[in-house]
Amino acid sequence: MNPTMTIFKKELKGFYFNSTFWVICFLMSLVFSWVYPIQLNLFSQLLMNYVMQQGVPQNQLNIHYGVFLRQLSYLNLLLIFVVPALTMKLFAEEKKLRTFDLLLTSPVTSLQIVMGKYLAALGAVGGLVMLALLYPLATSTLATVNWGPLVVAFLGIFLVGAVYAAMDLFASSLTENSIVAYVASVIFNVSIWFVGIGTEVMDSEAARKIFEHVSLSSHLSSLVEGTVRSNALVFFFSIIVLFCFLAERVVESSRWR
Repeated sequence: MNPTMTIFKKELKGFYFNSTFWVICFLMSLVFSWVYPIQLNLFSQLLMNYVMQQGVPQNQLNIHYGVFLRQLSYLNLLLIFVVPALTMKLFAEEKKLRTFDLLLTSPVTSLQIVMGKYLAALGAVGGLVMLALLYPLATSTLATVNWGPLVVAFLGIFLVGAVYAAMDLFASSLTENSIVAYVASVIFNVSIWFVGIGTEVMDSEAARKIFEHVSLSSHLSSLVEGTVRSNALVFFFSIIVLFCFLAERVVESSRWR
């Protein structure tokens, strides 16, 4: 079997057979079970009263904008803190337990190690995104849902989770302390959202375009509205490849120490 797939299966089992993953799923379910009905109730009241209200944005009368996108904003906020909890041990724990040295001496390349662990992290992130998708699925039994934009919007938030996983995998490769890896990962996840602020504070048109091009929020906005743009996909995959490459370099450098 391909070494990448062997590592992928081992790490994926490590996620899904670990109580931490299911505790995270339980806590996320609690949050969604609390905020989702509130959003549905507010949306229902808005529909009943919109005739008497003036100036209500038309997109707020669409369940995609009024309910689903708000749920995705909560999901993104949770992923900022949850993905580091999943990935912090991928390298840090192995270094602490000295199993990382055994992995390096096995006939596996650094790229295969990184890809196996990253794909497993994606599998865990995918499970969390699917958990969030259950709520719109349940809503579809009561209301008409436009599935195309909804699926694209969830694809967008999954790609954001994939970016978090790549950055957090890199953070885990830098240390043998899981807590340090977690804190560094959260800092990475939060910091990437501040890049887009440059589009609002820059006076130069050229500078604004540059910041807009590297802004995560700019590329995510088109996806959550149901539009797939090639430049957004290229941006997400570029960030993922960059941080997986950096993690691979860290692992490779460990062979020569």
